[in-house]
Amino acid sequence: MVNLLAFLLLLSYGAGSIHCSAVSHGNRTDVHSLLEFKAATNDPTGALRSWDRSVHYCNWTGVVCSSLKPGRVAALILPGQSLSGEITPSLGNLTYLKIINLSFNGFSGQLPPLNQLRELISLDLSSNSFQGIIPDSLTNCSNLKTIDLSRNMLEGPIPTKIGSLYNLLGMDLSRNNLTGVIPPSIGNATHLQTLILQENELGGSIPDVFGQWSDMIGFTVGENRLSGRIPPSIFNLTSLQSLGLYANKLQGELPLDIGAPLPEIIVFTLGQNMLEGHIPASLGNASGLELIDLSSNSFVGEIPTFGKLLNLEYLNLGHSILESSESQRWESLYGLTNCSNLFMLSLDNNQLLGAIPDLVGKLSTHLTSLHLSGNNLSRIVPSSLANLTSIIDLDLSNNSLTGTIEGWLGSLKNLQSLDLHGNNFVGFIPPSFGNLSELTILSLAQNEFKGHIPSTLGKLSQLSRLDFSYNNLLSGKIPDDLGKCQGLVTIQMDHNNLTGVIPTSLGNLLSLEMLNLSYNDLSGVIPTVLSDLQLLSKLDLSYNRLQGAIPRNGVFEHPANVSLDGNQGLCGRATGFHVPSCPDASPRTGRHYRLITVLIPIIGFLSLALLTEKFPRVSYWDLARATGNFSEINLIGEGSYSSVYKGKLKQVKTEIAVKILDLEIPGAEGSFALECKALRGIRHRNIVPLITECSAIDKKGNNFRALIYAFMPNGNLDTWLHHQGNQAARKHLGLAQRISIATNIADALDYLHHDSRRPIIHCDLKPSNILLDIHMNACLGDFGIARFYVDSKLRTVGDSSSIAANGTLGYMAPEYAESGHASTCGDVYSFGIVVLEMLTGKRPTDHMFRNELTIVKFVETNFPDHTLNFLDSCLRDECNDAVNQVAAGPENPTIFQSLLSLLWIALLCTCQSPTERLNMRDVATQMHKINMVNTGGRVRSSTSFRRLVSWASQRS
Repeated sequence: MVNLLAFLLLLSYGAGSIHCSAVSHGNRTDVHSLLEFKAATNDPTGALRSWDRSVHYCNWTGVVCSSLKPGRVAALILPGQSLSGEITPSLGNLTYLKIINLSFNGFSGQLPPLNQLRELISLDLSSNSFQGIIPDSLTNCSNLKTIDLSRNMLEGPIPTKIGSLYNLLGMDLSRNNLTGVIPPSIGNATHLQTLILQENELGGSIPDVFGQWSDMIGFTVGENRLSGRIPPSIFNLTSLQSLGLYANKLQGELPLDIGAPLPEIIVFTLGQNMLEGHIPASLGNASGLELIDLSSNSFVGEIPTFGKLLNLEYLNLGHSILESSESQRWESLYGLTNCSNLFMLSLDNNQLLGAIPDLVGKLSTHLTSLHLSGNNLSRIVPSSLANLTSIIDLDLSNNSLTGTIEGWLGSLKNLQSLDLHGNNFVGFIPPSFGNLSELTILSLAQNEFKGHIPSTLGKLSQLSRLDFSYNNLLSGKIPDDLGKCQGLVTIQMDHNNLTGVIPTSLGNLLSLEMLNLSYNDLSGVIPTVLSDLQLLSKLDLSYNRLQGAIPRNGVFEHPANVSLDGNQGLCGRATGFHVPSCPDASPRTGRHYRLITVLIPIIGFLSLALLTEKFPRVSYWDLARATGNFSEINLIGEGSYSSVYKGKLKQVKTEIAVKILDLEIPGAEGSFALECKALRGIRHRNIVPLITECSAIDKKGNNFRALIYAFMPNGNLDTWLHHQGNQAARKHLGLAQRISIATNIADALDYLHHDSRRPIIHCDLKPSNILLDIHMNACLGDFGIARFYVDSKLRTVGDSSSIAANGTLGYMAPEYAESGHASTCGDVYSFGIVVLEMLTGKRPTDHMFRNELTIVKFVETNFPDHTLNFLDSCLRDECNDAVNQVAAGPENPTIFQSLLSLLWIALLCTCQSPTERLNMRDVATQMHKINMVNTGGRVRSSTSFRRLVSWASQRS
């Protein structure tokens, strides 16, 4: 719009080229200034080749001389000529310049001094690399009518004197790094028609100066840090055609009569703010509207009808709290059938209920994008959807839709992206997918599809992402024809029942970056062709029946990017995979390898290979909705710096735990940072997975920090060991369960101390920080005071980091009171205390432990002869039969052997001297020996957890 104004000004001032018989002094100054400009400019394409004294300067490329002041340069117009370098100050000597257009070049440095150019009417330096501030001296160019400095790297505030440019018609300062506020003085430019300030770092509120701009056509300040309410006067600009306030922190409600005072409005974008209340029905009366974006706010109520907006092309109302049910019959959708130009409709992540109305097939024949994901839609997809033959992008994911998909799928020949994951679709994967030749993204994950993967997928030459994961009824082989989809970047087929071998044809997928075939029933060897895929950076083949040598090249050179757990037959010399040599290397290898595979627990519940260090984003409002606006009903715990709420994340329709930091408490922000830092690099089945974090502004404008974890439905270990009140009827833990839990935590600490990228000290191991999933697998949580070792190499037992230790009384190692430094030995001590608490049923701070008697000394004194005297009462009952067996024969029964071994390990962990304690690697090894009789099958993974992990990997 600013460029259009500049063009009209050029015509109105009658600039043209002339020939002069004599060159006056002023003319010589112009020539000299132009030649200095050329000398300082890099000109790789020869755009300034004609700038030579053999040619009159008024005929030089880009130079326009005045018809009113013969021989004086009136315009310098050189857009898009690949020019670069710093502009010389001599440009400011062209005192009769009215127009400067050097846009879309590579000029850099500070903006040139232009304060002498009092005749300047239009300045366009957009799309360059200028840095520094916008100088106040620019306001000396008092005749300026258009300014375009967009798409540079300018910083600092907008000059407060900008309002002295009384003739200003248009200004574009977008896509820079400007800070500060929008100066209220800009309201003095009463003739302003366009003001574009988007994509900067401007803060504060929007000044209420709009009543002075009766000619305003376009106002855009999106993607800044503006806050407060929208000034009411902004909605009285009767000439306004474009309003862009998106991606700020604006609050409040929209006026109910908003549609009446904006008769000319065409573009209306207020998405990604903190607006609330109802969407005014009067907006549907602004008949000229073509684009509406109100997404990512907190609007409530029904969707108004937009049936009168015959020019509407784009409507995005996603990510709010809008409602529509079968009883309301989606009245708004009826109106949209009148919008024959509509090409994009997004109602995703709201609270829409019931079946998708059959009239969806009557929407515009030009519709190319339809998003209804993340609602509560159910039943079958209406067959009328097949009428939308122009659809390119269809997203129905994360609902409760059911039925088959073949009936409406085949007609959508223009589909490029189809996302149906997180529903209840059934039946076979239709062979008709092979007819969707434009398809690039296909996700059918987390449904109930069955049968084989159709070989017709090989026809999809444009396919880049394929996700069939978590369809537990899916069976059969991976088709060889999949290797024909040479554009594939991502393949996810994990958590199915696929059989057969990994086809070697996958070696043809030269663009492949991620391959996940985990949790299937694949057999055979790992094809060596996978090591030839140079772009493959993430490979997960875990929990199959693969065997033979692990390849040694390509992605296999980076073991951290490859997961092969749970394949009992793998062997070889590939570095970092800790597998035995292949059988021909040693006659003892087979027996040794079989022993190792027996000792490895095949636990699939928390396979976090899908989670990367880039976490998905959730907003404050996502979490507010998930927890019922942080209702006390959903409060499940409180800590030193935080409160924990149970919630249901709408994106995945499953439960999460939201840990909200109380930022008013000193140290809370540091705890948040430490926990994020510790968990970002952690992926282990026995550590509570951090799904994401949220740093945002709450509804009151205050800073908000939260950590989002997978919800552990069986609570924490403390509540199982110490029943209170109405928990009396709760089921008790048997010895086998306690051993399994202790083994899980030993594995977690072993990983933290020895296998994470930087050794991590938990510093606060206690039963309340040990959480239990639906299958009673234990996971270590709460890393709010975790510490990293200073050195990248783990020190020997007894060494400590230089960082002060914290923790909970009774669980902290005794040396912490003297040295105050955290160490891995401290975690070992805490582990021993926890095991003693699990076996005795007594906290280390129990009232019986006073003076010099501690839980450690209490157990030491009675071990092993009087062990039954100090056991937890329910364990003592469990051991009654064992006592009888001991009396009847010389051999101890298995349960008693396990009990004594566990106590022995706990006492070795709680030695007074750190140097005498075991390290966690040795502890974990011993725990697995004790637990070996209790391990066997693969532990099932809950559907809700699988959905959560999959969603997190896709959004990151």
